[in-house]
Amino acid sequence: MKILYRPEYNIDLGLLNRLHPFDGCKFEKVFNGIASSRSADIVAPDDPVDDVAINAFVDPLMRRLIKGKRYVLQALELPYIPLLPFGMIDRRVLLPMRWAVAGTIKGATLALSGESCWNLSGGYHHASRSAAEGFCVYNDVGMAYDRLIEMKRLSAGDRILIIDVDAHHGNGNAYVFMENRNAILLDMYNDDIYPKSEFTKNRVNISVPLRSGTLGGVYLEKLATALGVLEEGFKLAFVVAGTDVLASDPLGGLMLSVEECAQRDRLIEDRLRTLSVPWVFVAGGGYSRDSSRAMIASVVGARTV
Repeated sequence: MKILYRPEYNIDLGLLNRLHPFDGCKFEKVFNGIASSRSADIVAPDDPVDDVAINAFVDPLMRRLIKGKRYVLQALELPYIPLLPFGMIDRRVLLPMRWAVAGTIKGATLALSGESCWNLSGGYHHASRSAAEGFCVYNDVGMAYDRLIEMKRLSAGDRILIIDVDAHHGNGNAYVFMENRNAILLDMYNDDIYPKSEFTKNRVNISVPLRSGTLGGVYLEKLATALGVLEEGFKLAFVVAGTDVLASDPLGGLMLSVEECAQRDRLIEDRLRTLSVPWVFVAGGGYSRDSSRAMIASVVGARTV
């Protein structure tokens, strides 16, 4: 199994890290936790995605908005800080995100060559071509899909699958693939929390809305049922494997343990393997002290045969 990671994934704003619950440096913790595993084959994207690729994906207005400090801070759910230079935000936050997007692109490319892949970052499922929100500025799944079409690794007629088991509904992915009926979306999310967009929820093909406080056993049963609906015929699967489903997460509202979170990911891997669908997992959200532990448990425990 290929693990996508670079030290540049890590987001460090120093003292300003306290302004948001997301641990931007957890990717290094995960890497250190899996580096000694025999199943871990670490590879890295060669370069971050550049402005040419970003501008080709987003709408013209977004090209301007994501160059502005006020808009980006709002998308990152950080307060406006007049003395904070945009250059620092770009270097410390946006550049790591651009590296993560490159990791998803490389992981998807490797998956189509027969490798199962985990990108330790990415999963920016609230971003779209026209908006950045929810700590997501660039939609890496959409950009990876466009890149694979451009490379002719996928054709417009190929069916792809997006399995989103982050605690939050993937409204950005739903927007990006709104008109693409060859993209099948399975989304399992806490319906009591952000985002509240019924328009994007209606785009989801297999929707599994949950209530706050859902326990791990119930969660896994519902997931197994939803996965059972899937059939063969997909060329590639993206899996947004957020760890904000953990009981210790301050934002997700669900009640999974670390082991149940890892079991969730094994259920998905097993189903995709049964369907002969190559995959790339991406990190998604995760805001608790246990997030890195859960990611390590999933990656180290992944079934590679």
